[in-house]
Amino acid sequence: MGRQASYYSSATSHQMLGLSTFAFTVCFAVWTIFSIIGVRIKQELGLSETEFGILVATPVLTGSLSRIVLGIWTEQHGGRLIFPLQMLTTAAATWALSQAGSFPMLVLAALGLGLAGGSFIVGIAYVSRWYSTQAQGRALGIFGVGNVGAAVTNFGAPFLVVSFGWQTTAQIYALVLAAVAVVFYLAAKDDPAHRERKEKGARPVSVRAQLEPLKNPQVWRFATYYFFVFGAFVALASWLPRYYVGAYGLPLEVAGMLAAAYSAPGSLFRALGGWMSDKWGARFVMYLTFLVSLACLFVLSYPATDYVVRGIRGPIAFSFGVGVPLFVALTVVLGFVMSLGKAAVYKHIPVYYPHHVGSVGGLVGMIGGLGGFVLPIAFGVLNDLIGVWTSCFMLLFAIVLVSTVWMHVAIRRMEQRKFPELAGEVQLSDLPDAPVPLQQPALARRLAAEAAE
Repeated sequence: MGRQASYYSSATSHQMLGLSTFAFTVCFAVWTIFSIIGVRIKQELGLSETEFGILVATPVLTGSLSRIVLGIWTEQHGGRLIFPLQMLTTAAATWALSQAGSFPMLVLAALGLGLAGGSFIVGIAYVSRWYSTQAQGRALGIFGVGNVGAAVTNFGAPFLVVSFGWQTTAQIYALVLAAVAVVFYLAAKDDPAHRERKEKGARPVSVRAQLEPLKNPQVWRFATYYFFVFGAFVALASWLPRYYVGAYGLPLEVAGMLAAAYSAPGSLFRALGGWMSDKWGARFVMYLTFLVSLACLFVLSYPATDYVVRGIRGPIAFSFGVGVPLFVALTVVLGFVMSLGKAAVYKHIPVYYPHHVGSVGGLVGMIGGLGGFVLPIAFGVLNDLIGVWTSCFMLLFAIVLVSTVWMHVAIRRMEQRKFPELAGEVQLSDLPDAPVPLQQPALARRLAAEAAE
């Protein structure tokens, strides 16, 4: 990457990646704070399941809607400025949360706290400019490990709440976030593209030009994938502590640690997903994510059931239910493949839209974040209406099933339009790198020629 070599060493690139990942981790921990303090607030205020779902989901709404704006601002003004401003604003809202004493005031403070979720697209737009196309998948995957902030909150916040109360916990989070904002501003550097633009005195790209790629249906297809792999991840990270307490009767501290077991692999292995996307293609990773998720969600969706069979010597009674050990194992696997999928989605963006990472990535992140807003509310509504704890997994199973079928149909149609010779091919190929059958030598030569261009 020419600009990077002109201004900075590769060591500086890695330092900016590490600094951005640390800041994103802290932001994500703040963003998911309601997964823990929300349980205590629900008990104190006597909230319904639907009200609890709204409270947990409100920060996700702001974090989602703000992403496209923050992405454009980052493209225009650089991540070194926008990232600290976003963190300081969020810290102020988090402190205000500790002063709220009613449900409406809590929701209002939660809207401001939700800006923490916008840190993702700021970091994506900033980090992507430090690396070449060949290394962006791994770099952005490493940055995405900051999702582990959800596990930090699920593991550590319960002990803070038990020791100091939820108000003091919110204040501690606010102070830490403000300190990280100051450190980031002092230690970070302007990215190569932003520095070059300042040296040349060039004007930032207009908002209209940045929004132009959003007309492409491909962008919206990426966004629908992210609705599940990220939106459902955020929703479950917030919902699982409540699920463990309600469905299994576990203490809040234990529920938080078990929820962290889901959140941690869903974050730490995002870097692996980036590496896999670089090596085998993002399409392969998306298929893997969706198919394994379907298997896990099918089992998780099954409610505890008692059966009575009319046997030869009389009734035979038995029951089926997912116990805590199996439930934890399935959620860990689910979090793992979702982390791969998150990296795969964002592998596409800097490759297809290198000059519009902020706007395109912002839209994709916004739709994914809206999943994190809508789904917790839907989980609460389903609990109130159906009265079955596993209804949340039934909903996710339906979403993944529709997404998988839609993705496969879209890919097959795209392949057949580009390569009519493959109309009868049934393999899940990732063209043009997939091997071509020997009986199609003409097509093999054509693909080889295109790959060499």
